[in-house]
Amino acid sequence: MRVPLSWLREYVDLPATETGRDVQAKLVSAGLEVETVEQLGAGLKGPLVVGKVLTIEELEGFKKPIRFCTVDVGTANGTGEPQEIVCGARNFSVGDKVVVVLPGAVLPGDFAIAARKTYGKTSHGMICSGDELGMGDDGSGGIIVLPPEHEAGTDAIALLELVDEVLDIAVTPDRGYCLSLRGVARETAIAYGLTLRDPALLDVPAPNSYGHPVKIADPRGCDRFTARTVTGLDPEAHSPIWLRRRLQKAGMRPISLAVDITNYVMLELGQPLHAYDSTRLEGAIGVRRAHAGEKITTLDGVQRVLDAQDLVITDDRGPIGLAGVMGGANTEIADTTIHPETGEAQGTTDVVIEAAHFDAISIARTARRHKLASEASKRFERGVDPQAAAAAAQRTVDLLVLLAGGSAGAGVTEVIAPSAPHTIVMPADHPDRVAGVAYGREIVVRRLQQIGCDVYGQDELVVTVPSWRPDLGAPNDLAEEVIRLEGYENLPSTLPTPPSGRGLTERQRLHRRVGRALAGAGYVEALNYPFLGDAAFDALGLPADDDRRRTVTLVNPLSDEEPALRTTLLPGLLTALRRNDGRGSHDLALFETGLVFLPTGHESVPVRLPVDRRPTDEEVAALDAALPRQPRYAAVVLAGAREQAGWWGKGRPADWADAVEAARTVAREAGAELTVRSGRYEPWHPGRCAALFAAVDGEETLLGHAGELHPRVVKALGLPERTCAMEIDLDLLERAGDGVIKAPRISTYPVATQDVALIVPSEVPAAEVERALREGAGDLLESLRLFDVFVGEQIGEGHKSLAYALRFRAADRTLTVDEATAARDTAVALAAERTGAVLRGA
Repeated sequence: MRVPLSWLREYVDLPATETGRDVQAKLVSAGLEVETVEQLGAGLKGPLVVGKVLTIEELEGFKKPIRFCTVDVGTANGTGEPQEIVCGARNFSVGDKVVVVLPGAVLPGDFAIAARKTYGKTSHGMICSGDELGMGDDGSGGIIVLPPEHEAGTDAIALLELVDEVLDIAVTPDRGYCLSLRGVARETAIAYGLTLRDPALLDVPAPNSYGHPVKIADPRGCDRFTARTVTGLDPEAHSPIWLRRRLQKAGMRPISLAVDITNYVMLELGQPLHAYDSTRLEGAIGVRRAHAGEKITTLDGVQRVLDAQDLVITDDRGPIGLAGVMGGANTEIADTTIHPETGEAQGTTDVVIEAAHFDAISIARTARRHKLASEASKRFERGVDPQAAAAAAQRTVDLLVLLAGGSAGAGVTEVIAPSAPHTIVMPADHPDRVAGVAYGREIVVRRLQQIGCDVYGQDELVVTVPSWRPDLGAPNDLAEEVIRLEGYENLPSTLPTPPSGRGLTERQRLHRRVGRALAGAGYVEALNYPFLGDAAFDALGLPADDDRRRTVTLVNPLSDEEPALRTTLLPGLLTALRRNDGRGSHDLALFETGLVFLPTGHESVPVRLPVDRRPTDEEVAALDAALPRQPRYAAVVLAGAREQAGWWGKGRPADWADAVEAARTVAREAGAELTVRSGRYEPWHPGRCAALFAAVDGEETLLGHAGELHPRVVKALGLPERTCAMEIDLDLLERAGDGVIKAPRISTYPVATQDVALIVPSEVPAAEVERALREGAGDLLESLRLFDVFVGEQIGEGHKSLAYALRFRAADRTLTVDEATAARDTAVALAAERTGAVLRGA
């Protein structure tokens, strides 16, 4: 919301010395997010005056049309003689009043004006457009043409209000009332302790039976509808300069007088309005839900197919507007045209003004459904004061009569659904207990009255919430208002002292160790949004019955394309990898640890926990039961070079083995031992996919997968060739671990190394051979490493040679050669028994 300081001063008598920065500091202290204070006209220096075009000479022989003009600028040039100016614009004629900047002036952007020779003429100044003066788009598409009543030589800086300060406020969803000058002025008045001149305090005639007929078929969707008529508007009437400038400063483009007035009143009071050309209406105005498949062409020229949940405005023909979002083209205020024969101006002369209050949720869903966010929908979905509708309609009628010469119709239509004011009962010391500050009843009552509440009672307060604050629904909301207005900065900060012995849990320590271990292995952490859609599952090639497609869907997603919570970490990581690869980083190793959300199908609607006391164990258990399973996973993705080439060697690319090693790195931090087997699981390549198992509660359990991604997945996601990935369940891995990791005992005795090469059938996994060797070697085996795999004619078809280095060490003595050899032979014997291994060369 852009708030011009000059406009704000109309409602609050701010001290003359207060600047926009001062007001910003006050409003920020009161809890509003004032992002910037824009200095309009900064650096602007006159003379900048009104000029009357006397003559126009068309210059020939140039690539674009050029005009040499003489302009009367009164005595502003010191001589009283016409000013000679070269201009290329075409939207003005002889006799028009324009804005002229004379030599010696400086325009915004430090653009100094001087006499200069151009196109064979000397131009003494410039005829200005809105953009050149920093005014923004005024809809003219060229030079500013002023109304004829302004005298030549008049100071245009004051006339156009070019010097001002504008506060740009980021209005949070709970403060919809601040999407108006009225709401911001109320906060400013409270912050300064001044009186507010409420622009909504108008004399409004009582409803009667001879206004424009209105029929409300859905009172829940529209609980208030005011209709007023104005007739006899002058089609040639234009918005005055002050009205256009206020709209421009607030960030809106002037369009036509009737539309400008409705926009102006919306900015002033926060009530969206709509003006219909009454000659284009047929019968009564109605409000109802759309019929599925109905169509309407909105003011932006787009034909839209309506949903049965859309709230629409209708007449006897059908929909004429999307309620609270955008009007229809078939009742639009007509542009002014000149009759070709009579020369008379033609346009809308009779209008019906709509000021209604619509259900916030219905408007938000309609705007999102049709991807049609508007100034009106932005206000309705944040909450509009329902009792401001009649005042806004009256204000619009008054301005149309004043500026367009119309006559207010005697009929006043007001349809109101019965409702009662919202009342909250709150202990007088509740804000004190929430903030930990002794405010006292007097301060609490005064602050609540300042925001518009009616307050009764002593120890227990009965608070009636004002109509413009739908966000106040509970005692804590009222407490927040008291704390906010008393100043968040005045709250004491006390650092709580935790009891001794309470630090991170073992689960938290594991997660941190895993992150450090992966970072130490060369991976970079990438934190991704936990949202995804069906497109991600399709790209991963997941079948229709895959459990990962069963998701928790958000009611109000950030993006319609990603409405669900993730069931796997891979889509986010792979997107990050693709983004970095596209920006020139080709050697990538990324990791993430985070929650995934796995619905059980037994979730229920969660209970709303209290905030004034600690929830009971039963309430917490009911809340947990309503949530999906949320295990923590760890995942990595790799592409490009795993080891860089250099003087030390050729380097090597990342492959499936690196992904498996990442899983082992994670498992080591949990004190768990992984069993790696060949597997088939999307999105991995069926021949390069490892299934990761570990013993959980005495039973071998699948924890995750690692390997190289399927080529189809790589192509669908636009990833580098041979991209690899690993994903593992950290919660299961923690249960598979031995608990606290014990530091290894360092032996002072020497190691005995024995190498062994075994020939096994090609289909036998090396992991099975390794498992047998470890078990057969017994407690003397310190480590075992596969250092060579050989396939060739010497071995025989269908076989491979696996060479292992076995390190033996005893804790209490130096091993003899016979002891090391005996351990090795026992290991080989067990491997032969279980896998059919034969000692190479035997």
